[in-house]
Amino acid sequence: MAIPEDLDQLESSIRRLQIEWEKFFAGIEKKPPTDLKGRVEALVRRYAYAEIRNNGDRFRYQSLTSRYNTFAELWAKRLRAREEGRPAGLHGTRVALAPPPPPPSAAPAPAAAAARAAANEYRVRHPDKDAAAVRDLYQQFVEARRSAGETGAVKFESFQKLITQQASRILTEKGAKAVDFRLETRDGKVSLKARPVKS
Repeated sequence: MAIPEDLDQLESSIRRLQIEWEKFFAGIEKKPPTDLKGRVEALVRRYAYAEIRNNGDRFRYQSLTSRYNTFAELWAKRLRAREEGRPAGLHGTRVALAPPPPPPSAAPAPAAAAARAAANEYRVRHPDKDAAAVRDLYQQFVEARRSAGETGAVKFESFQKLITQQASRILTEKGAKAVDFRLETRDGKVSLKARPVKS
């Protein structure tokens, strides 16, 4: 099967998997969709170490893989919370994201202040160097997840790796000089949005 067809199948399978997991967590299905999950992961692995020459296909594969990994982590946490008898924030309330207030005795670091593009946005010019912006964004991400009722810890190293990959790709493919990252909370789920900055 050609790559575009495989990617179409991967995208539709991820959507179907979302539905099947929601049915399981809602109690409609008795067992988690492990068979479908295995098929999705096999598709993901098929191109994990393959060279995808077409830029559009490569970008689409990376986006779908990132999306699946995010969902897989969330499903695993919700499954663990369910097994432990804890609420998992299935339908968290919407929250308005605001940057956490600094401690009374601490002023924001100059690097972090300069890295802020606007309210709730963090600008990354050099993924490896803008550690303060990435750290602030991570703290806001963790707080947003907590407010939305999402449980489970997200490691800073994993978050930093994701930001580095996204920023590097956008800087290269879009010819941008920087990338503005912000968080959105919709239907109780926190997502990360990236916007290229050309000037």
